[in-house]
Amino acid sequence: MFEIALEILFILLMASAVVCAVYWGAVTGHVSMTARKLPTARDGIALAELSPPTQKVCVIVPCHNEAGNIARLIASLKDQDYDRLKVVLALDRCTDDTLGVARDAIGDDARFEIVEITQCPDDWAGKVHAAHTGYESTEHARNSEVLIFTDADTWLDPACVRACVALLNDRGLDFLSLLSTLNAQTWYERIVQPITAFELARQYPLLRVNRSDSRKRAFANGQFMLFTSESYKAIGGHEAVKSAILEDIVFSRKIMHAEFAGGLLLADNMLKCRMYDTWEEYIRGWKRIYTESANREVKRLRRYANRTPMLCTALPLSCVLLVLLSIVAADESSRLTHLLFGGIGFAAWLIGVGSVYRMSRAPLIDVPMVLVGAVLTGRIFKAAADDLVAGTPTQWGGKSYVRKAEDM
Repeated sequence: MFEIALEILFILLMASAVVCAVYWGAVTGHVSMTARKLPTARDGIALAELSPPTQKVCVIVPCHNEAGNIARLIASLKDQDYDRLKVVLALDRCTDDTLGVARDAIGDDARFEIVEITQCPDDWAGKVHAAHTGYESTEHARNSEVLIFTDADTWLDPACVRACVALLNDRGLDFLSLLSTLNAQTWYERIVQPITAFELARQYPLLRVNRSDSRKRAFANGQFMLFTSESYKAIGGHEAVKSAILEDIVFSRKIMHAEFAGGLLLADNMLKCRMYDTWEEYIRGWKRIYTESANREVKRLRRYANRTPMLCTALPLSCVLLVLLSIVAADESSRLTHLLFGGIGFAAWLIGVGSVYRMSRAPLIDVPMVLVGAVLTGRIFKAAADDLVAGTPTQWGGKSYVRKAEDM
């Protein structure tokens, strides 16, 4: 009886190893193809040297209680090497010293303008209203040919604006967004964040987002959205997405449906971001992102909650178990086969995760932590689904939102 059970276990582990090798081999291939076919924001520097952009650009930054972040962003904007740049800071109902910190950081730089916002209409999302007010209240924004909306917790390489406008021109785009290079200081940023971001990118693959045919999948990152003024006005600006909790995805869909050309590229350290200061904020923020990116579908969120730890944790651990059992329990005739299957499966996982980390500029030394990070990411998916079912309000940008599941 023991021998039969052991044989069945070996068969199951061999099957898991095959699935692991196939899945993570496909991930490696997809990452490699993406790197070959798409430029990054850093590639825009060379384009800007060959054909310097000349458009007037306005950067609009909605800010809600960003005293701890705003000085770093302002410093990076002051360092931009693009000479046709204006900046509008839209301070949204701030109760901390964001205004004082911003004024000190700006100094006498005439390129900057501050707009203070004291209230938000009930039918507007806070961040969306702040961005809208920043645009409508200033001639800098209304007279610009290119608009960039970025977040206060980002910071830009000195060549970022110049490079991105050059990419916009070179690729014939009306809209360009960047996937920022995420900070990796705290334990959750190192252990959980890479796989959390990967799961979002897996739902919206870069190659599909950048297509121009019927297979295109609309997606954008609100940390950096660059519009031509014509496309922004044509789709109705922020008023057209005023109630959206994840306005970036809605914007990308409107751009696509209006048949404007949109793109999403990796920042490659040209745009950096630290999204959340605590683990609690991290969970709350990613629950919001996952819920909206899954179109508020409970079944979809639960499916991701199970699949993520299965593919990223259970499969590679099955490969390890297969190798160990092969050493201690397999007979001579099958031991080598079991070792090869287990070793190839685990190697495929290691290479696949490593390719994801390399592309996202995450520390490669943290790759083994995916085994834990995937489990915690699965729990975030589950918590997002549970919140939808329970009708738990989402706190974001100084307001509370109750979202309803779309598949219940």
